[in-house]
Amino acid sequence: MKTKPVVLLLALLTSVLGCGTGLSAADKVAPKSVAPVKKPELKVDDTSVSEPKSPLVTSYADVLDNIRPAVVSVYSSKVVRQRVPDFLRQYGVKGGEQTQSGLGSGVIISANGFIITNNHVVEGADELKVLLNDGREFLARVIGTDPKTDVAVIKIEAENLPAATLADSGKLRVGDVVFAIGNPLAVGQTVTMGIVSATSRRGLGLLDEVGGYEDFIQTDAAINQGNSGGALIDARGRLVGINSAIITTSQGNIGIGFAIPINLARSIMNSLIETGTVTRGYLGISSETLTGEVAESIGLKADTKGVIITNLSPADGPAAKAGLKQEDVIIAINEKPVASLDDLRLVIAQTAPGTKITLKYLRDDKALTADVTLGVAQDENAADGEFVTGVKVTPLTADLRRELKVDDRVEGLVITEVDNDSPFRQYFPQGAVIVQLNRVPVTDLASAKHLLRDGRNLAFVYLGGVYRYIIFPNH
Repeated sequence: MKTKPVVLLLALLTSVLGCGTGLSAADKVAPKSVAPVKKPELKVDDTSVSEPKSPLVTSYADVLDNIRPAVVSVYSSKVVRQRVPDFLRQYGVKGGEQTQSGLGSGVIISANGFIITNNHVVEGADELKVLLNDGREFLARVIGTDPKTDVAVIKIEAENLPAATLADSGKLRVGDVVFAIGNPLAVGQTVTMGIVSATSRRGLGLLDEVGGYEDFIQTDAAINQGNSGGALIDARGRLVGINSAIITTSQGNIGIGFAIPINLARSIMNSLIETGTVTRGYLGISSETLTGEVAESIGLKADTKGVIITNLSPADGPAAKAGLKQEDVIIAINEKPVASLDDLRLVIAQTAPGTKITLKYLRDDKALTADVTLGVAQDENAADGEFVTGVKVTPLTADLRRELKVDDRVEGLVITEVDNDSPFRQYFPQGAVIVQLNRVPVTDLASAKHLLRDGRNLAFVYLGGVYRYIIFPNH
């Protein structure tokens, strides 16, 4: 379960009573005659909450009976190998091995054994086991994962399994009753109840490490460690979300939980099952959320909502081909308003490459439209991307940080693999973290490659609790 500590602020409300001043007899004045005030017309419904629109519900057992068998426990295990620096190996120091285990949940979405869960439940696992609600246990294999949405699809070899019915999560409303089902803290399958607290929660930073796409359902149904990958169910017993994360101050539930909407999870799931990967649309721009100050500086009203284009890259990308320019402000895609960069990223990422979309944008305070055919997004932040010949790196994740015992203050790119015949083998040991390149901090592969220059380069790396500089050539 991913957690994010926050500071809980409580407002102290104090009732202030005014002290009246006494009036002397001379000060007392008879009230003036005034015209009668017409009483306001109030909308009143004084019937019981259970009548006539809301029949009394005494149990949801029948609703949940159909979905509970489709929610499973997912057990993961992996062997963690302690890496030993090259300079210690010459003294005979060897690395040890340790088996780590994890627990999450999952939801069966087809009778032939496809299961949807969270990426962080299966990430790095050497073995996966699935325990059904009826006690049967199966080995599972990974079909595909998508760290950017925290969705994963796994499969067990079985037939005639109970499968969840998927709802349209786009129709959820704040206040809808929902249930979270999973295996929290390994106590066994558990159902908790709450409501939809909010929809389209974005900008939480829960997926920032992987440059992810957030569009969470927020709920106060109790979600705890072990619930990850489990089901968020509506009052009709349909799957509306995949439980993924909580915000907490205590590592436990405080009523702020988040689930991936099933509409988003379903599109990712289909792509993973069909191709094993996720392809996303590509617009070919750099952009940022429009602020009031920037809006006024380009002649727009301060309250204008949208995303301003800061750069078109590449010059022959989809947006550039459609005629968009720097300082254009995108305000809608296919008539759906776009108010922030998160809105824009999510819509484009969920749209298949080759799809033609209609952008509405502002230029010189004039509303214009353009049809853009999306390209294919190249994921340069994918795990194990090649930094230089034979040297592969990946962003420093929480799991890698724990595995390599890297200080929490260190940020950068972890060297995950160095080929034996790499010309850079003598410079970059496996397990080192590249913190800076040519005196500029790096946290993603794209920026690191951009900072590489011909000739001599300077890397600042962290390894085994020690920082050091590495000078290496690049031709």
